[in-house]
Amino acid sequence: MDPLVLPLVIVLVVLGFFLYFFLGSFTYGAGFEPTPRGTVRSMLELAEVGPSDVLVDLGAGTGAVVFRAARERGAHAVAIEREPLRFLILCVRRRFSAQRARISVLRQDLFEADLAHATVVALFLWPSTMARLRLHLEARLAVGARVVSHCHPIPGWVPDREDRVRGVFLYRVPPGRGPTAGGR
Repeated sequence: MDPLVLPLVIVLVVLGFFLYFFLGSFTYGAGFEPTPRGTVRSMLELAEVGPSDVLVDLGAGTGAVVFRAARERGAHAVAIEREPLRFLILCVRRRFSAQRARISVLRQDLFEADLAHATVVALFLWPSTMARLRLHLEARLAVGARVVSHCHPIPGWVPDREDRVRGVFLYRVPPGRGPTAGGR
């Protein structure tokens, strides 16, 4: 066997992995772009995440927001991720996390997520998804629940606060919306 075959196979496998991870995952609705650490900090600070919160990260990726919310803020954090490879990464990270009792990982579509107990919802999604998600949030979140979004605002909602430097928007579900009002 040619001595170059094994290294070539390894390079092709690694290249295939990265192509899938960053491009192929578009088939699940979004590509992968990690949330910068400073942005995660800003999201958690603006939303005032604390130990009494249940934070749900819709489209959690590899869990930057989820693990930090559990580790630094003591929150119960729920990662919702549909893409299989990122879901697997989340499961492995949870398994080895000292905060695993406060972290849940669910493989499901973000539009099917149960948000009844969420006090904070974290988002880093594309504008088209944000527009579709708005009605889901209004129908399922309780009045006063906080929604914190990185990069893309929620169409039709007015932010309570913003971090313009990091592109973070904080919203609160206003009275007249939410499940008790029948959503909008």
